[in-house]
Amino acid sequence: MRINKFLAEQGVASRRKADELISEGRVLLNGKPAVPGDEVGENDRVELDGKILSHKVKYEYYLLNKPKGCVCTVSDDKGRKTVVDLLPAGAGRVVPVGRLDYDTEGLLILTNDGELAYRLTAPQSEIPKTYLVRVEGAVTPAQLNRLRAGVEIGKGAVTKKCKVNVTETNKSFTKLHVTLTEGKNREIRRMFETVGKPVEFLKRIKLGELTLTGLDRGACRRLTPEEVFYLKNL
Repeated sequence: MRINKFLAEQGVASRRKADELISEGRVLLNGKPAVPGDEVGENDRVELDGKILSHKVKYEYYLLNKPKGCVCTVSDDKGRKTVVDLLPAGAGRVVPVGRLDYDTEGLLILTNDGELAYRLTAPQSEIPKTYLVRVEGAVTPAQLNRLRAGVEIGKGAVTKKCKVNVTETNKSFTKLHVTLTEGKNREIRRMFETVGKPVEFLKRIKLGELTLTGLDRGACRRLTPEEVFYLKNL
């Protein structure tokens, strides 16, 4: 297999990030600097930053109910808490699949299965993700229609059509469920800012049909084999 796919299957990084690691000279193949496009066989030795990577990988899959106040990275140079800090003792080296903002809560998958991570985040996969959104005051029918049809969120970027449903509303606030099939940076916050309704609270509550049922804020559990199978076949 290609070396970037091998690194992805190791849970080291996405294929794109793996290509960056290779270009930076951090990856050796049989003692020599690897180049993008190299093929890796069972008898080849691959090293990353001096550490030999095994050809045998035990995949791990976790579901985290991410709280506010932690970052979706393995480490943070500012010393902030990361989602990896919330994993149970004994968890292997896994990475978050996609990102949730520092102030965004909710459903996050962590795994060392690079192929699954790629499938869940690739734009062409169009995996539906549902969010609970709260904004101040009421949202007008015109604003809802704009959000559903797609809005420009800066630098020519236009969101795809999406599902937006009001679940609760009063004079103080409105709660909505928003389902997207793409993942632009801070997309929901930028969408609502465009229609003049800044987001006060944001939580991802579903990935496909996978939910956070029974999982408290900040808690984490292993995915069941049935859930892994479901995600792989989304």
